[in-house]
Amino acid sequence: MPPGLYIVATPIGNLRDMTLRAVDVLTQADLIACEDTRVSGKLLSHFGISAPTISYNDHNGEQRRPAIFKALAEGKRVALVSDAGTPLISDPGYKLVRDAIDQGIYVTSIPGASSVMAALCVAGLPTDRFFFAGFLPARQEAARSSIRELRQVPGTLIWFESARRLTESLFLLHEELGDRPAAVVRELTKLFEEAKRGSLSELLFHYKSEGEPKGEVVLLVGAPQEAISEQDIEEKLALLLKTHSVKEAASIVAEETGSPRKEVYSLALKIMKENDQ
Repeated sequence: MPPGLYIVATPIGNLRDMTLRAVDVLTQADLIACEDTRVSGKLLSHFGISAPTISYNDHNGEQRRPAIFKALAEGKRVALVSDAGTPLISDPGYKLVRDAIDQGIYVTSIPGASSVMAALCVAGLPTDRFFFAGFLPARQEAARSSIRELRQVPGTLIWFESARRLTESLFLLHEELGDRPAAVVRELTKLFEEAKRGSLSELLFHYKSEGEPKGEVVLLVGAPQEAISEQDIEEKLALLLKTHSVKEAASIVAEETGSPRKEVYSLALKIMKENDQ
């Protein structure tokens, strides 16, 4: 095992998902950089690994990098682990890897568990193209803006989400993306692993009725349907507005076309005003 930086994936729940290679690398490492040494300490203890550890996370990265690079400059083998899963995937490590590459240090990845890939495999949504977007912003308007930026991505969209914010996020996704197919996958590899699949409206109704789930959540949404022109939407609305209210017509067309409900509603109001003139 040559000197350098080793990016090591660890289990996301089930300890049996620890790879033999990951155990070998961590056992031979001269230093292990952990997102939280207390969390990683339990894992290392389980596998009988006694290498020295140092904390490395988003809060102390600037202060810790000099010590890590000192060890690397001395020809030591440094492993980077996060609390769970593959480091750098919404976890610390990007700046460390970037700087190591810039300094000509050997960098390699020890692949393993990833909640992004595990969720994608069981969601029942297309896997040929996908976009991982991390966590949605906490503020509603920022979240809406973030979702709008991804509207036209021609692949499955993936987010991490907290259980307590799931219902709100499903509501925002339904409003901004229309009623696309989706999946909520939680507690991956653990005893109560669950995957709920359906349209965004169905999932929203389910969690509104059943209440917030427990555990860690991965939220997946299907790609946009084949584009429908504004003229087609206007024609559908104009026909429905003869027998339905603006709200009813907009709701029906949004459901049928997968278009954002707010935009369809605004278009319906515009048609009604033009008809009244």
